[in-house]
Amino acid sequence: MLYLIGLGLNVDGISTYGLDIIKRCKKIYLENYTVDFPYSEGELSDVVGKKIISADREFVEGLQIVDEAKKMDIALLIYGSPLTATTHISLIQEAKRCNIRYKIIYNASVFDAVAETGLQLYKFGKIASMPAWKKNYEPDSFMKIVQENQSMRSHSLILIDIGLDFQDALEQLEVSARKQKIILKKIVVCQALGTKNKKILYDNIEELKDFKNIKSPYCIIIPSKLHFLEKEILEELN
Repeated sequence: MLYLIGLGLNVDGISTYGLDIIKRCKKIYLENYTVDFPYSEGELSDVVGKKIISADREFVEGLQIVDEAKKMDIALLIYGSPLTATTHISLIQEAKRCNIRYKIIYNASVFDAVAETGLQLYKFGKIASMPAWKKNYEPDSFMKIVQENQSMRSHSLILIDIGLDFQDALEQLEVSARKQKIILKKIVVCQALGTKNKKILYDNIEELKDFKNIKSPYCIIIPSKLHFLEKEILEELN
């Protein structure tokens, strides 16, 4: 049987139910390519009480995990909630095709944690992802999603690529907004929501450039038209 188990947002975030399932699994994999973890694999291994095998994108998308689940109970641990990445729903599709039983154990994710900013969740639009730029490759299409969201007066959550430094992300945001003719006012930065190291900042980009110690995982929110209560809560962050 195949289990997709959400870890939540901190090292102790896994549910009691998830821990019970892990006890009976023969292999425990940890998906390691969709987020910069706010804790080490060793710390997580201590919490679950079993050896954890790190699984990269190539391994997970190769569907070997599904093949193994034909013969034994296999768990794939996923930061946040299990089905927030398309790779993971593909595992479920493959399990169905192979008549392999599966179970999903949900948990908290950044998609609900951003409500701590005071921004109302139902006012968020499409989610965008900012990739790390490389030489001769500077994609800015994520800002088109922001533009579309703003046309509907919706807030924009931008997920940041693994390994992308905060200062580099701000620069990419500025350049991309300029290319798409989007005027950036104050933005929200969320670091390690759900952990003891969480930070929520609300300021313009120039002021945020002074924050040199923002660590992964972090995300950026570009607010649209604010409700008076949203504005009040955001302003209290400063």
